[in-house]
Amino acid sequence: MTRTALITGAGRNIGRAVALSLAQAGMNVVINGSSDRAAAESVAAEARAFGVRALVAMGDVGLRTECQRIAAEALAEFGTVDVLVNNAALRPLNGFLELTEEDYRRIMAVDLEAAIWLSQACLPGMLEKGWGRIVNFAGMNAIHGYAGRAPVSIAKHGVWGLTKSLGKEFGPRGVTVNAVSPGPIAADDEDEAPSAYRQAMIKRVPVGRMGQPAEVAAVVRLLASEEGAFINGQMLAVNGGAET
Repeated sequence: MTRTALITGAGRNIGRAVALSLAQAGMNVVINGSSDRAAAESVAAEARAFGVRALVAMGDVGLRTECQRIAAEALAEFGTVDVLVNNAALRPLNGFLELTEEDYRRIMAVDLEAAIWLSQACLPGMLEKGWGRIVNFAGMNAIHGYAGRAPVSIAKHGVWGLTKSLGKEFGPRGVTVNAVSPGPIAADDEDEAPSAYRQAMIKRVPVGRMGQPAEVAAVVRLLASEEGAFINGQMLAVNGGAET
């Protein structure tokens, strides 16, 4: 039986790596992006090279109606969403005193509420089959508070709370819910010479380098697999040992 995975923010970086890893594992994939259709279509083409089906479902996950539409498109195409990966996020760096209500609500909508509405849309099918996987991205903002990223930290702490709650509620019915917390991860277009900001981040990582998107994707692939069935309600850090 071929399973289907829906990955938000899958046009580049970690989301792209996750989509391709799950496709390589034999899953059909739904590639979501907010604006860059060309990037999403490129990932879909790469996924099809593994012999699976791929659907591009563009949409703004910061809107509940769009979350519902994206899930509906996936269900219409494949009949099921077995794995949901809530990866899309905004991470602006702004001072707390300059935070506007509009900016705050937008960050909460994309970084937290999208995971709520997409989980709500995909869970009924998972529960009907008695099998499902939800993987939320929390990030180190859910472990540490960062200056200039108060609303992101608030949202990601919420994602961690959501993960634990849904894991307890739906684990007994065959659906595991976990979170992944990446540390400093190189972008697809990362320069060979890291910026001063990146160099400062690397100094905080005991293994002495940035992580790679594929290394994060490998953890998601485990959580989405049969072998990951006994991991539930957990947050797995993929950060090279970084603590601050």
